[in-house]
Amino acid sequence: MSATALRAGMDPQRILVWMCVIIGVNQLGFGALVPVLPLYAQSFGVSTSAIGMTIAIYGLARFAAAMPGAGLSDRFGRRPTIAFGGVLSTLGNLWSAFAPGYDEFLVARFVAGAGAGLVMTAGSVVVADISPPERRGRYMATYMGVFLFAVGIGPFPGGVLAEHFGLAAPFHVYAALALVVGAVAWWIIPETRDFGRNAHGHGGPPRAAFLQQLRTLSRNRGFMLVCLIGFMNAFVRTGGLFSIVPLLASTTLGLSPGQIGSAFALGSVLGMLAAYPAGALADRYGRKPIIVPATLLTGISFVAYWLAPSFAWFLVASVVWGVAAAISGAAPSAYAADSASPGTNATAMASYRMLSDVGYVVGPISLGLLADAAGAGVTLSVSAALIVLVGVLFARYAPESHRR
Repeated sequence: MSATALRAGMDPQRILVWMCVIIGVNQLGFGALVPVLPLYAQSFGVSTSAIGMTIAIYGLARFAAAMPGAGLSDRFGRRPTIAFGGVLSTLGNLWSAFAPGYDEFLVARFVAGAGAGLVMTAGSVVVADISPPERRGRYMATYMGVFLFAVGIGPFPGGVLAEHFGLAAPFHVYAALALVVGAVAWWIIPETRDFGRNAHGHGGPPRAAFLQQLRTLSRNRGFMLVCLIGFMNAFVRTGGLFSIVPLLASTTLGLSPGQIGSAFALGSVLGMLAAYPAGALADRYGRKPIIVPATLLTGISFVAYWLAPSFAWFLVASVVWGVAAAISGAAPSAYAADSASPGTNATAMASYRMLSDVGYVVGPISLGLLADAAGAGVTLSVSAALIVLVGVLFARYAPESHRR
């Protein structure tokens, strides 16, 4: 099919809008679990590190699903991969709500995480397919802005649902939302597997050998460093923000799930406002001037959470985190997409997604063990130091991937 026909049949901006609907609905459900999951796991009578495991197992499943997701999206298409992921996520979240014990709950979280991994991997590939390099920062900013906004706003309805209908209620809601994701992907999203190569004039073979793609990417210093940024963002977000911060806020400040959720939601709303301008700046001035300051802001937010003496200061910390998360979500993804050679979008974005998701596995376990041994304050300060250190390494050694 010619580039003209592709453009006539598939409008990239329309596809982007529907992909934002998909990721927004999916992440709204995930966000609803943020203030609830540690408390739900705690109801099984387990330790802080075991609570972290319930988040880590979800990340492990996302990690495990990344490369199969890339293979499925290349072989069968992006659309059916996202739809299947939505159905799998529905089943996993329903199972989570009815799991009678901790061990079965872990298995259910793995199933839900595998479904989410397929949705997120194939979704990132679609956005990479349709985004021309000169607008990639804005496309990724829009997509990731909605992604992070939904994660951030989700804790508010999640906390309210938990307070009024019990801790299992957000799992039921996420199951329903994941089913919506599958339906939208199957009936509305067009297939984009060959769109990026044809519409943007990318020549070369349709899809290089998978192992050759991996070898090429592994030799790209900038790509490996941006994967380290993604890893550390996930490490501190899931290990610190999703595991430690809700427990610290509940035990030290006496905040309810609704208050914790509303604080995260406020940060997400303000972060959403910063996402698109940050993407535009990344297109104009490059990816690095956005990525590096975002790591510093993330570190500041964790120190602020640790030192917050009241709900008001907890709100301030959430605002700083929300802005940092919003502006750091798009530029690293754009950097990873910039690193993809023609025909390798699926492998590049899946590799970035997979290596980032290692942080979702390692972070909750490592920081949970550290919190058990040294306390929440030390854990959050270590998280802050690590994310800033990685930002410094990226600033020093990563080349700029986009110049006008």
